Amino acid sequence: MLQKLRDRSSGWVATVIIALLMIPFLFVVDQSYLGGMGANNVAQVKAPPSWWKGAPGFWPVSLLWEHQEVSGEEFRQRFEQARMLARQQQGEAFDPRQFESIENKRRVLDELIDEKALLLAAGREGVVVSDAAVREYIASIPAFQVDGKFNMDAYRMALSSQYPPRTPSQFDELVRQSLRQSLVPMAVGNSAFVTDAELDRLLRLSGETRDVELVVLPPAPEDTAAVTDDDAKAWYEAHTADFMRPERVGIEYVEVTAQQVPEPAPADEATLRQRYEEEKLRFGEPERRLASHILVRVPEGGDAAAAERKAAELARQAAAPGADFAALAREHSEDPGSRDAGGDLGWVERGTMVAPFEEALFAMQAGEVRGPVKTDFGWHVLQLREVKEGAARPFEEVRDELARELAQAERERAFSELVGRLTDLAYENPSSLEPAARELKLEVRKLGPFSRDDTVGIAAAPEVKRAAFSEALIEDGTASDPIQIGPQHSVLIRVVEHEPAEAMPLAEVRGQVEAAVRADRRNKAAVAAAEAALERLRKGEALAALATAEDGVMPLPGLPRGAPVPSREANRAIFAVAAPEEGKAAFGRFALPDGRQAVFAVNAVHPGKPEELPQEQRALLRQQFAQIDGAAAAEDYIRRIRSQFKVRIDETQL
Repeated sequence: MLQKLRDRSSGWVATVIIALLMIPFLFVVDQSYLGGMGANNVAQVKAPPSWWKGAPGFWPVSLLWEHQEVSGEEFRQRFEQARMLARQQQGEAFDPRQFESIENKRRVLDELIDEKALLLAAGREGVVVSDAAVREYIASIPAFQVDGKFNMDAYRMALSSQYPPRTPSQFDELVRQSLRQSLVPMAVGNSAFVTDAELDRLLRLSGETRDVELVVLPPAPEDTAAVTDDDAKAWYEAHTADFMRPERVGIEYVEVTAQQVPEPAPADEATLRQRYEEEKLRFGEPERRLASHILVRVPEGGDAAAAERKAAELARQAAAPGADFAALAREHSEDPGSRDAGGDLGWVERGTMVAPFEEALFAMQAGEVRGPVKTDFGWHVLQLREVKEGAARPFEEVRDELARELAQAERERAFSELVGRLTDLAYENPSSLEPAARELKLEVRKLGPFSRDDTVGIAAAPEVKRAAFSEALIEDGTASDPIQIGPQHSVLIRVVEHEPAEAMPLAEVRGQVEAAVRADRRNKAAVAAAEAALERLRKGEALAALATAEDGVMPLPGLPRGAPVPSREANRAIFAVAAPEEGKAAFGRFALPDGRQAVFAVNAVHPGKPEELPQEQRALLRQQFAQIDGAAAAEDYIRRIRSQFKVRIDETQL
């Protein structure tokens, strides 16, 4: 039998067998290889190829479709960045559990999908960003500058402290991608303008004032009617969320601080000198090279050999005695960022260019021309115009600084080892922190029960609170991973008690329910009285007839739109009323913070006067209105781009 199978395992029989075996394989392979969404992706943006816009979406034609994915890792990183920003903006008011809502996750995912749609659109339209544009943008970021100038050390330090940390090359690619996807929306936004007629109309509206009179009505009488059991029950059931006992947890924890780590022994002279030699470039100015280049790109599907020959010929011409490299670059270079400047790249340090380019440049002598040099961007002809040698501070001058750094590094290493050892021991017995703490001579402490609104002990740290109220720790009762709550300050926690959020019994909150019912009755009575007063005004009764001797009629002549007078809500209500007819008044009402109602009469409306505005202010307002209009146009462009593509979302990955 086996021999017969072996004999027939060639020709059309083998082909059929292989084809049959491939069918189940298609259902287990990562679908992203086949133009599908992929198992670990949260969303995918797809479009048929630009040369076949009516291409169907089924396999195998789907392999031709262009697509961009939002990976699960990418979503988690962006969501964490959004969390950090919200925590920074809200401070103590930040609620970690509320931030984890599906609405927040969808909002962050929508932003990522918009970016992927723009990136896909940019690729289809052939949008490219030059190396020079990327370098110029990075150099303009204030976080990378010292005394207003780009600083490589500040650049690397800022990148290493980001979440997630990035290398310069990774950040370059991130900037390039961001510029590609934002160039068109920015151009759309910058193209907005405001005509004179539009500006005058906006100025008349924004500068509008109103002559208003208002009367504050007396407060509604206290509600003394009984609150029946049925009234209380109905209110309680309709407002159960107002009477919740918050979720609470109790924890045990082991705290590790820098004070628990012994002071390290001083570093010997040999170690300090070795560290100095390894980091010599840090103690001085790095070598810099003034460079120019000519770029010859290889078009997609083009002749790479022809591009190389062209670059070689340009290198020969540039190296000839008396050659004008800048003129050759302006005529032949295909780098839009440096071509008009004669190929000038400015001063270049190590770590700022792609590897083949940098290796060639730093192997050249001043005045030398070299090429062609191949990179992912095409073929380069390089000219090295000048070299500034680096200069390092002597060892004796930086010895104490190195000693302090090594001592600090040793403290951090010992601290990390202690935390790592504690973590390992806790994992061996995750249902209790006692054995691990006992072996390392640390103390187990208890805290709680506490709610999310409490700020007690280590639970005041948002990271601790987020872990303590996480489903994993509550359900499993196991030790957490190390939680860093400060420099060389970490804790391991374990939830030992959990009280879920629950509605307090009606009997327990009966007093609060009755107070709420009476407040609601009183508010409705105040509104009804205000509506009755408005009806009297509309029938011709004077506003003064509604005033009390204590408050009287309050005139507000020339009240500007948007002013917080009497309050922002009141101003909105006053300007929401339609302009009155000539010789008449328009009426309305609004609520005061103390629950009282006010009624008002708009006696006259005065439009803004654009003709009285100074030209400088008029120009500034025109620019501001154009920016608002441009932002709306850019948002509309993004919505239309996204609507042209197919978007798939897997919310189970959120």
